[in-house]
Amino acid sequence: MDLSVQIGPLRLKNPVMTASGTFGYGLEFADYLDLNALGAIVVKGLSLQPRPGNAPPRIYETAAGMLNAIGLQNVGVEEFVTTKLPALRQYDTPIIANALGNTIEEYTEVCRVLAHTEGIAAVEINVSCPNVKEGGIHFATEPAQTGRVTEAVRRVMGDMPLIVKLSPNVTHIVPFARACRAAGADAVSLVNTFVGIAIDLDTMRPRLSNLTGGLSGPAIKPLAQRLVWEVCRDVDIPVIGIGGIMNATDALEYMALGAVAVQVGTANFIRPDAARQIVAGMADFCAARGITRLENFIGAFLRRETS
Repeated sequence: MDLSVQIGPLRLKNPVMTASGTFGYGLEFADYLDLNALGAIVVKGLSLQPRPGNAPPRIYETAAGMLNAIGLQNVGVEEFVTTKLPALRQYDTPIIANALGNTIEEYTEVCRVLAHTEGIAAVEINVSCPNVKEGGIHFATEPAQTGRVTEAVRRVMGDMPLIVKLSPNVTHIVPFARACRAAGADAVSLVNTFVGIAIDLDTMRPRLSNLTGGLSGPAIKPLAQRLVWEVCRDVDIPVIGIGGIMNATDALEYMALGAVAVQVGTANFIRPDAARQIVAGMADFCAARGITRLENFIGAFLRRETS
């Protein structure tokens, strides 16, 4: 059976990727699963300069998910390329670098480094960052801003596949996906975390030092799937589904809604080999239903909806 999928010019042996920020730089999980079994590894977000992140506490478990305010802590793009990436090249799994910045210039410089580095299969840009040159407005909250940073990054990356990771914290997500497509993105990943807050009634203090954080996990799956459905129905661009994927059923629901691939995030904190188990579960699903090529299953719900 063929589990391979196509994301723009990028071909993956299966559609299961790890979500940035939940799988470290990949190597941290090598003792828990065969990294060759994954469709792709999306590494921790990379900035132009190293970032220390926020002060603890930075993670809080909720009833059906997790709040995090790590603060985009990372070693910086140059350190990643020098010390982390060489060991990743031994695996037969595409490495997707997640890039971030506070100005368009920072995004383009990070992506310029990545585009000229052997062993990087694609770049995913995290646009959920404040544009300090525009008074702190987030790149992810105005389609024009999202389009500008996407277009700038596209110019410096040449033919390397470009994915834009969109925020769900907007009124209507379809214009953002359209802006990405118009600016030359090969795909969009939906969605980043939802902004949330948790408080301690005993101390009357926030559970996170940053006050608010990003909510992920099973609680957001119906919300994220609605956004994936909207974009897949209205915009001609490959979509990677993210949000509350804990097992193969969750992942296949995203693909039925039109996503060509998925990213596994919070589940990695519960079971380090969750992504591998999801790949195996997808194979079992296909075998039980006589599906010989998983790509034929993509959009099954959309096709039934419009028939």
